[in-house]
Amino acid sequence: MCASSATNGRDLVVELAARGQYHFTSSEFRSALGVSAAAANQSLWRLKRRGEIASPSRGFYVVVPPEYRALGCLPADQFIPALMDHRGTSYYAGLLSAAQYHGAAHHRPQVFQVMVERSRSPTRCGMVQVEYISRTGLAAVPLCTFDNPRGTIFASSVEATAIDLVGYMGRAGGIDRVAGMLLELSDQIDPDLLAQAANSASVRWAQRAGYLLEFVGAGDRCAPLRKHVQECARNYTRLVPSATANGAARSRDWRLMVNATVKAEA
Repeated sequence: MCASSATNGRDLVVELAARGQYHFTSSEFRSALGVSAAAANQSLWRLKRRGEIASPSRGFYVVVPPEYRALGCLPADQFIPALMDHRGTSYYAGLLSAAQYHGAAHHRPQVFQVMVERSRSPTRCGMVQVEYISRTGLAAVPLCTFDNPRGTIFASSVEATAIDLVGYMGRAGGIDRVAGMLLELSDQIDPDLLAQAANSASVRWAQRAGYLLEFVGAGDRCAPLRKHVQECARNYTRLVPSATANGAARSRDWRLMVNATVKAEA
């Protein structure tokens, strides 16, 4: 936090917003005002009570502009980058949240989904909810950035989003919803980048993703992914891991036991 001429908490918050800074820590707040910890905490409590600031995490605060007072917090994408930086945590917006960035607008998530190396308790700030999901190989996932009124946020690329959606079908609303999102995203998928994104995950995810993309009519995006599967998949796997595969049809191309009837949700 830059040096400030503010003499009270409210003036400091107004000054921060005027500078375009919408987050701060309790220690930065105290230092800027030059007051005791007790006085700083009392000022923070009053500002929270008036809805002018909110605290998504202990010791971390956001300035809440008037247009978001009813929400009780900044939208998740406007504070998650700063919060993750404060925690020293690698992250990216994923699954339903990433799909929305890439245009799957019919599946607007109720909870903002963030992929991290180790799962942690959800964040609740006013009406905003953030879910943290552990992702093995997080550093290898292809990312892109999206702008918002407070800066930029990392999200999985459209190809990595497709792979993740299949890998976390339970977190993404089930196989029918995932199939619908793959249909919406398919026009943007680059076949070579899809195969590259598959390298960040289990080959089982690639097997399921390839089958579902073909199922929704995007087989033209799958040639490099099919090659990846045929080179790396040693065994047949189930389309739906939690369902029995007794009597299931088999897809030779994807080395997959098709143990579910899929109906893509629009």
